[in-house]
Amino acid sequence: MMDEKAPVPKTRDGLRAVQEQFDRYQRACFPERSPEFFALELAGETGELANLEKKAWKGRPVESERFADEAADVLIALVNYCNARGVDLGSAVDTKLNLIEQRRREGTH
Repeated sequence: MMDEKAPVPKTRDGLRAVQEQFDRYQRACFPERSPEFFALELAGETGELANLEKKAWKGRPVESERFADEAADVLIALVNYCNARGVDLGSAVDTKLNLIEQRRREGTH
């Protein structure tokens, strides 16, 4: 069980730095893409990760490196989507975590 006084993780600065680095890389090396493109890419990559989990759940062998590879694809697509849409991911995650913590403490989660 979680300690009642455990601090809520703070993600704003770390995610902002990652997001800025991805934005510079994307702009320098790839054509500009719309938020819709990255949303579809994110859905596709998430589906590929889910498919691996389904195979593992069914007892089929899946190399652990494949999970890492697909998880990385999901993160890259998410960060690219946020950059294209102008979403400050760190601030959004901080806001969401604080809301979750408030609900947890109130017992309404």
